[in-house]
Amino acid sequence: MDFTVTPEQQTFFEETRAWAQSLIAPGAAERDREGRWDPALWKALGAQGLAGLPIPAAYGGGGASVVECCLANEAIAEGGHDGGFNLSLGAHWVIGTVPIWLHGSEELKKRWLPGLCDGTFVGSWASTEPESGSDAGSIRTTAVRDGDDWVLNGTKMFITNGPIADVCTVLARTDTKATAGRGISAFVVDTRTPGFSAGRELDKLGCRSSPTAEIVLQGCRVPAECMLGPEGEALWRIAFECFDWERTVMLAGSVGGMAATLADALRYAGQRSQFGRPIASFQAVQHKLADMKINLETCRMAVYRAAWLKQEGLPHQTEASIAKVLIGELSVRNALEAVQIHGGYGYLRDFPAERALRDSKLSAIGGGTTEIQKTVIARALLAE
Repeated sequence: MDFTVTPEQQTFFEETRAWAQSLIAPGAAERDREGRWDPALWKALGAQGLAGLPIPAAYGGGGASVVECCLANEAIAEGGHDGGFNLSLGAHWVIGTVPIWLHGSEELKKRWLPGLCDGTFVGSWASTEPESGSDAGSIRTTAVRDGDDWVLNGTKMFITNGPIADVCTVLARTDTKATAGRGISAFVVDTRTPGFSAGRELDKLGCRSSPTAEIVLQGCRVPAECMLGPEGEALWRIAFECFDWERTVMLAGSVGGMAATLADALRYAGQRSQFGRPIASFQAVQHKLADMKINLETCRMAVYRAAWLKQEGLPHQTEASIAKVLIGELSVRNALEAVQIHGGYGYLRDFPAERALRDSKLSAIGGGTTEIQKTVIARALLAE
């Protein structure tokens, strides 16, 4: 495997990180405290050519490879220090826009992709329900055929970008008699459609600048041509593919967050003095910094390995699950070490270490819990 970053890719990474430092980082702490989404930042993302990075140029996108999307997501997270922004971006990219590109009709692509790529639209995905999380095949939202339309009814939960999305891909059961995991279809829904509404916005522990809400579908009528892929096969053909994108491209944002947390800890350890010298001179602190670097590089290698395999069209599901387990555990561990290095100041919301700890926990939950990833890995082992 060749993980060499070309000079052009390195320049792209550095320019993207600098852009995030200048535009996203200022005000990140305030947006977190207020739980506030800033639409102006989204417009700037589009103007920078980043909102549609994975999508082919023919539809207004950047035509970037999987690895290049990882580089961009890592750079934005490292420079921007805003886990919420990266959460919304990841959801927009990999589960909001990519399914339309890969599985939509030409009409759907032309209708939605240009706006999703230039920052005019925000994308989202609605799969999880109040009683259906890890058990993705047990969703209760239904879609009933009525002439040339499908009528959707149900409730979705924990929907990233739910309150701000212009388009949402909704999973619904089109065959109520099918066995678990079967008979589920995906529909591209214009969020202005009557019967589609975002419920209460959820007050989260971390990633607070990214709006999350429940979605209520009440007699939401969707044209039949808005279905993605074959009827009844969305869970296996589309949803599981989205999970792969989440566990590669979206995870790279967590790598960038870990890099930013380490940089903050290094800076603080060099500036903070106790017993007449910087705390960075004490072995106990040095070992914490070394552990943080080891954890960062372990996660970076795991994420980019899975991304490279996906990019090359090689089996990568197990590697993607391994990367997610590592990120879910080690990003939290790094954040805890950063808080410890900062001491009492790390416990204050005035310092980024506290926010990093809250933001990092989502990696072990969203997009498939750590426990589910270990089940995926074990199944692959037992099938060998």
